[in-house]
Amino acid sequence: MPTEPSPADLPRVDAPFAEQTLEVAPGPRARTVKLISGEVVDVPANWELLPPGDAGVTRRVKAAGPTWTMKEKKGRKSFSQGLWADAQQIDQARASMEATRSTASYAKAQVNAKKRREVKQNEYVEDFHAAVVAFLNFDPVYSAMAVRFATAVTNHATPVGSGTVARTQRIPIERRAESAVIAWMRHQTTGYDDMAIARVKGERREVRRQLAAQSRKLLAKYRSGAPDAIKQCPLARALRSTSVD
Repeated sequence: MPTEPSPADLPRVDAPFAEQTLEVAPGPRARTVKLISGEVVDVPANWELLPPGDAGVTRRVKAAGPTWTMKEKKGRKSFSQGLWADAQQIDQARASMEATRSTASYAKAQVNAKKRREVKQNEYVEDFHAAVVAFLNFDPVYSAMAVRFATAVTNHATPVGSGTVARTQRIPIERRAESAVIAWMRHQTTGYDDMAIARVKGERREVRRQLAAQSRKLLAKYRSGAPDAIKQCPLARALRSTSVD
């Protein structure tokens, strides 16, 4: 059931909306928004919509306030549609940010920040690869295959912006590794991508559950060191055709 907004989330009645910092949704007409209370109001005439994408400018506009943060809900997720604010306020924030970015100190800070991100990413890739190998837990006879498999999964799952389960921080890395392996196998060793799945609530989840069970059964052969595990194996075929540079 949808949750009711708390009093703290609702617009105040003791001040005009244009003097309040609010969270809003797109309205039914141009230059209108819907408040969290459900009320539709016009955007002030001297306001403009700052598109999302420039965090530095957005922070400065918000600091100057007041602003209306516009979000649109699609399914369970909310997506930023920008920030309504005084047009002059936005222009000043852009000019200020441009001046800051033109300085040598800012350029140096950006280079250093990039290096830190690269170091952090490389460390995470190594940790994730190790977590995948640990989850696979293949018998020593298949250790080389385990490393190749882990590399294929890691290359797919860890790039920044990939949107995969490996990028989430909500679950431990061990669970991320497990989920990434099962997801990779679902797409590479089963016919999932070509399946015609009925649009019935829970049907896709059930199909994934069944395919995950098949994948775990296949992994069990390699964990036990079964001599015939690789024979006519879809995993072996998929890894042969996968680049792991």
